[in-house]
Amino acid sequence: MTSADITRTTTPNTAEPLLVLSGVTKRFPGVLALDGVDLDVKAGELHVLFGENGAGKSTLINVIAGTFPPTSGSFRFGGEEMSELTPHEARAIGISPVFQEFSLVPSLTVEENLFLGREKSAAGVLDAGGMRKRARELIGELGFDLYPKARVDSLDRAHQQMAEIAKALLGNVKLLILDEPTASLTERETGRLFELIAKLKTDGVGIIYVSHRMREIRALADRVTVLRDGRHIKTLDAATVTDGELVELMTGRKIDVLFPTIAHDPGETAIEVHDLSTADGLVKGVDFVARAGEITGIAGLVGCGKSELVRAIYGIAPIASGSVALRGKLLDRLDPRTSLRRGVAYFPANRGVEGLALSRPIRENVSMAALDLSRYQRGGVIRRAAERALIGPIMETLKLRPPNIERAVGDLSGGNRQKVMLGRAMARDLDIFLFDEPSVGIDVGAKVEVYEFIKRLVEQGAAVVVVSSELPEVLALSNRLYVMHHGRIAALLEGAAKTEQNVLSSFFEEESREKAA
Repeated sequence: MTSADITRTTTPNTAEPLLVLSGVTKRFPGVLALDGVDLDVKAGELHVLFGENGAGKSTLINVIAGTFPPTSGSFRFGGEEMSELTPHEARAIGISPVFQEFSLVPSLTVEENLFLGREKSAAGVLDAGGMRKRARELIGELGFDLYPKARVDSLDRAHQQMAEIAKALLGNVKLLILDEPTASLTERETGRLFELIAKLKTDGVGIIYVSHRMREIRALADRVTVLRDGRHIKTLDAATVTDGELVELMTGRKIDVLFPTIAHDPGETAIEVHDLSTADGLVKGVDFVARAGEITGIAGLVGCGKSELVRAIYGIAPIASGSVALRGKLLDRLDPRTSLRRGVAYFPANRGVEGLALSRPIRENVSMAALDLSRYQRGGVIRRAAERALIGPIMETLKLRPPNIERAVGDLSGGNRQKVMLGRAMARDLDIFLFDEPSVGIDVGAKVEVYEFIKRLVEQGAAVVVVSSELPEVLALSNRLYVMHHGRIAALLEGAAKTEQNVLSSFFEEESREKAA
């Protein structure tokens, strides 16, 4: 089932909505994150929060989830006034969040994470069997391909997302908060989630849904509330509002073209991969070429091996066999430090875990990949003044909002975190760029800025590789497109052959060949 198969559920009439926020304001030191926001969510309704990164969406759902209290304003849930709500109390009354940044404990199993803080016991003894049985029942009901006894740190991001959703639905949920829930899921898993959402709405569960994907909003939403700069702009009926109206309300300006026109001018071969297989078996006998002056795309479903391929090229994923050459020179050593020094940059999909030191300031995060250069240090001692003088203009160019390079990266929105990652590309001389899901978790306005950044790199002669699960994105950006399926190259599409239909056909043809074999 796809998002197009979901129909809206009629919202039941109640005397008072399930959730009512009035004039909610939240101040942090030097930042007004929410400014008098009103929001109500009805039982059985899916209410989308829509806005640019930094608009206040994350702050608002954190207030609702009890992560921190509002500075002012009123908060009613189930007809009762809420004050000094904690995350534990929020879950106890039926408010269950699934955040974009996961809250799982990596060293624990899936079932241990599900029951963390709400363990079952009998006569003071943990009821391990009862918890395991309930975990299996819940995962079975959700239809997720998830093993309850697997350690979380052994799971890929898609399966961690499933564990987060299962954890949120374990209790008696009245209000479910979903923050970009499909970013790491396959089509089949997304379809299963949408079926689950339809059932929850029928059961009277209110849902707050944060997404930048118009297709999801169009298919699922009953109402949409637009936030901009921490303010409530407008709440609209999803059935009557157009995509253009939503984007204009979100950004305060019209965005006529999402994907830029890129002048590809293919030059020398920058990356050449021959018969490459990774030690984990997720990449199998791949041949791949990326050239300077063009974008080489890699498309495929979650788990197809596309991310592992670029990680292997950069030196993160160990290689079992095969070879990698940069600018015609065969490499005998692959590791991130060496790759950086050879002019290669890698931008991971999971920025919070792999890409950024969230507790450290923007300045340090941008410069950390260039501290071996003399302009940043002398005799092993970092030149702080020089570092600030170099990083400040870089982040001004990338339109960091607010432009404070001493702010902790963990305080930033998804779009601004991606800008910090991009800043590293400008902190040293690089000419090969590997982007893994460059627009995941960022809004339309931030996407446009990222795409323009990639366009500038290519038109300056860089070799750019873009890995994406979003077909429209990778089709629009790439000059040549590799399609991966189950760790292998299923097709190489160029020119007029580079169409969505041909990409999908490559999946199905490869599936048929595998079954026949």
